[in-house]
Amino acid sequence: MTPRPLAADHTAADHTAADHAGTDHTAADHAGTDHAAADHAGSGYTVDGIRAAVSPILRRLSAGARERELTRQYAFDDVRALARERITLIGVAKEDGGAGGSVRDVADLVIAIARADSNVAQALRSSFLTANQVASRPDLPGRETTLRRLRDGDLFAGTSNERTGGASGSVNTTIRRDGGGYVINGEKYYSTGGLYASWFSGLAKDESGTVLGFTVPVDREGVERLDDFDAVGQRLTASGTTRLVNVRAHEDEVVIRDNSLLDNPWLGAFAQLYLAAVEAGIAAAALDDAVWFVREKARPIKHSTAARSVDDPYVRQTVGEIAARAQAARSAVLLAAEVVHGVRGLTGSRARAAGAEAAVTVAQTGVIAIEAALRAAELLFDVAGGSITNRDLGFDRHWRNARTVANHNPRQWKAAVAGAYHLTGEEPPTSGLF
Repeated sequence: MTPRPLAADHTAADHTAADHAGTDHTAADHAGTDHAAADHAGSGYTVDGIRAAVSPILRRLSAGARERELTRQYAFDDVRALARERITLIGVAKEDGGAGGSVRDVADLVIAIARADSNVAQALRSSFLTANQVASRPDLPGRETTLRRLRDGDLFAGTSNERTGGASGSVNTTIRRDGGGYVINGEKYYSTGGLYASWFSGLAKDESGTVLGFTVPVDREGVERLDDFDAVGQRLTASGTTRLVNVRAHEDEVVIRDNSLLDNPWLGAFAQLYLAAVEAGIAAAALDDAVWFVREKARPIKHSTAARSVDDPYVRQTVGEIAARAQAARSAVLLAAEVVHGVRGLTGSRARAAGAEAAVTVAQTGVIAIEAALRAAELLFDVAGGSITNRDLGFDRHWRNARTVANHNPRQWKAAVAGAYHLTGEEPPTSGLF
């Protein structure tokens, strides 16, 4: 496909590597929202209030998901609407201007968004990662700046991923001192949410080989976002390339990234929990489509004893199994969210032990959620005959989306790491994927 630069008026939404400090730019310049910023404690945001406010937006997202998939159209308006409702504040403390919700509340909302459109849920991933870093790390560099942006409704994008120049995880983007600031050059891929974003974060190496984190506004000169993501699924997550050509960064937009001294080094647990929540949402969406098709479109097979598909015992069995898979995924995600939340506030050896347990719990949840979503998406086609495979229905997107999310961190690794932990007490890797 031919890469498409983003149209200039689409600057709303997602994803920052939240352990990078930012600048004091006026967030309203980038937010794409019209609500007044919740810039102090006692803002009035509540978990129930945010859920109620986004409910009609999610209904619109669900209704348009099939058409967007078929025509490759992004949900810019609805993503802006979600940002206006300050969805990323759901898990931020009340004293910081948030809704005061738990990690479970965040995961529950992510499942709901993914049920409506898993592309949008994943495109919002780094915004929620940013908010989680703020909520869970009082020592986060640039915390007050990031908090202000979240309260203003800004959304973020960011990645360290690069496609060329070494092993996976290697950083070849360069950053060098120039006067009172820095100059960045490089190219990042899998910039999830990049086409929606107001801020972009990434990693770069300086002349000495030190890896630095940076956060810059997406409209900074030299930042170019391309619509070139072309996977089999999750095609509308805005995960394409971000080019950085002589991008200038101010002193307060750059930090040294060093997580080696943290009591809990498993910072990837929430990020992996998020992906499991997306899978749970996909399973739920497959159930929604199965129920709709059986009720509204399906006809019993010729040798069925039922006059209506809703009465066919095998159709009922299939829908029941899809429902069970969706329930299993959701239950596992919400349980893991509670375990992740329990790590907050712990220090020293207690934090490390709880962090390892949370990472393993999330890994096990990932196995359940991935397999539940893949199976639910396959079973969807067993509730009817050939007509359910029509391309205009777009039901194949559920399996393709689930498969693509699953490849972010293969479930064989998740299961093997969990097995090692239970058998020998071996801690999970601290690569960021656990």
